[in-house]
Amino acid sequence: MRQTRRNFCATVPTLLLAGGASPQAAALPSKAYRFEDLPVQVFGANRVRAVLEGVSDRGWQVHVHQTELAPGSTPHPGHRHARVEIFLICAGTVEVTIAGRREQLGPGSVAYIAANEEHSICNVGTVRAQYFVLALGQG
Repeated sequence: MRQTRRNFCATVPTLLLAGGASPQAAALPSKAYRFEDLPVQVFGANRVRAVLEGVSDRGWQVHVHQTELAPGSTPHPGHRHARVEIFLICAGTVEVTIAGRREQLGPGSVAYIAANEEHSICNVGTVRAQYFVLALGQG
């Protein structure tokens, strides 16, 4: 089976549960994450670094990962889900489509995607694009 970023991200909770965590496990601890220590998953010309996945001390489901997209590529087709997502653009130029509206974003830009809004992201630049995704909520 071909591994995609979306499939990988969907497996992170399962991997955490297999490691001894449970739905009633303690909240994510305060912690610093060094970029160079994050494991890298390669999906064709793209790379993903899982940062964290779990429940905050307030009971919020939290997920963070970093993606590097090759020029002209997308991580997956447009989609929607029940959680909120925030894209934090670090490098390159991406085109974010939210509910049919397209916007080009560069370094320092942010995109907020409300729950159940169809969205996608594509590297429209000539260099690798890098961005972090912060997702809040289930699914």
